[in-house]
Amino acid sequence: MPKTKVEFVCQQCGARAPKWLGKCAECGEFNTLVEEVARPDEQARRPLLSEERPVPITEVQQGDRPRLTVGIGEFDRVLGGGIVLGSVALIGGDPGIGKSTLILQVCQKIAEQGRRVLYVSSEESVIQTKLRADRLGVTSPNLFIVSETNLAVIRGYLEDLRPAFAVVDSIQMIYRSELPGAPGTVSQVRECASELTFLSKRLGISLFIVGHVTKDGSIAGPRTLEHVVDAVFYFEGDRFQTFRLLRGVKNRFGSTNEIGIFEMAGSGLAEVSNPSELFLSRDHGAREGCVVTPSFIGSRTLLIEIQALTTPSVSAENASRRVSGVDRDRMMLVLAVLSRRMGFATAKEDVFVNAVGGVHINEPAADLGIATALASSVLDRPVAERTVVFGEVGLTGEVRGVTQSAARAAEARRLGFARAIVPRDNVRSIGDAGGLKIIPVSTLGEAFAEAQIQ
Repeated sequence: MPKTKVEFVCQQCGARAPKWLGKCAECGEFNTLVEEVARPDEQARRPLLSEERPVPITEVQQGDRPRLTVGIGEFDRVLGGGIVLGSVALIGGDPGIGKSTLILQVCQKIAEQGRRVLYVSSEESVIQTKLRADRLGVTSPNLFIVSETNLAVIRGYLEDLRPAFAVVDSIQMIYRSELPGAPGTVSQVRECASELTFLSKRLGISLFIVGHVTKDGSIAGPRTLEHVVDAVFYFEGDRFQTFRLLRGVKNRFGSTNEIGIFEMAGSGLAEVSNPSELFLSRDHGAREGCVVTPSFIGSRTLLIEIQALTTPSVSAENASRRVSGVDRDRMMLVLAVLSRRMGFATAKEDVFVNAVGGVHINEPAADLGIATALASSVLDRPVAERTVVFGEVGLTGEVRGVTQSAARAAEARRLGFARAIVPRDNVRSIGDAGGLKIIPVSTLGEAFAEAQIQ
């Protein structure tokens, strides 16, 4: 009998080593190499089904990539306008967050359009999937469900049924019988995902693969898993709260800046019609360290409440700087400007900055909001009520103009705010703001005075 070859594969980057190492030589992570038995023979490899030849790029016929519009606005927005036919997407999230619920509702919407849909559940029986479908009102006869974990059997279902849309829930339970190792190992996850992607491209099936996440929140399995697919999405939120966010981290056919916002109800996930309300406090009274800033996320403007808290540090020599939802480097820049230009002493204080609602703000337009919230906390004075602020803060303490200022002002006016502290450079582009009072400022000192915290 031929001798079995054993290798060690890194779970993070997929690098191989002839023996076990405590530290991966490629990515530098510790304790990520796991044992993998090589394929017993060449028959386990994917067969060649076509013989394509290299052609000049000038002879390639560029065709349109039609999209399959689901009909769930928040879902279609994150995908870039719908599901691209023949694409493969990977969606991950914490257990119980609602991944299967969302995907089953998407299956129903597509099946209602008269298209065949195949839902492969590897973790639940057909009866369990049916119980969830009844609760969600999923009743289309075009939706086919099956409970299976063998990749060869799933491949047969895809080739026979030829659905327009298919779901595999989840990839960690699928296995190839030709390969050694239990389902969920590095080799099984990588090979099964590659085979499913190959089938999707060859058969023109739009495929969604559901994946588990690790303790640090990343999708379990080798990092090469995310490179195989066309798009990667995360379904986020606190399972004990009602709101969920669908966020794209990779999308070959659309932007990764969009987010979809859903609310968990008794009958499933519902779209949030007014997302700005999610990120605003229910208490509209003036409070120290709180300010509202209009932020562009993807293609829309949302009003985000930024909260800041400063408190004397237990260890004055090692004060803490913590952020949630805002860029830490931008926050540190703003702190430095406040210290050098405005005389705020925060070196011996712990500083915490949070964007409410689980949203992530990366744009410089939030600088003035962060600075105002920090100043409000340090001075222990609330910002004037019904006031929004936005603008970029420079290293000399000046407030610089930002893009899309008119849309930011319009969103603030729509939600009933009365005042907007904006960069002086943006006054002309905002134009007529209706009932919203535009207050132009050029420096941080002017902004804090207009916010009534000085």
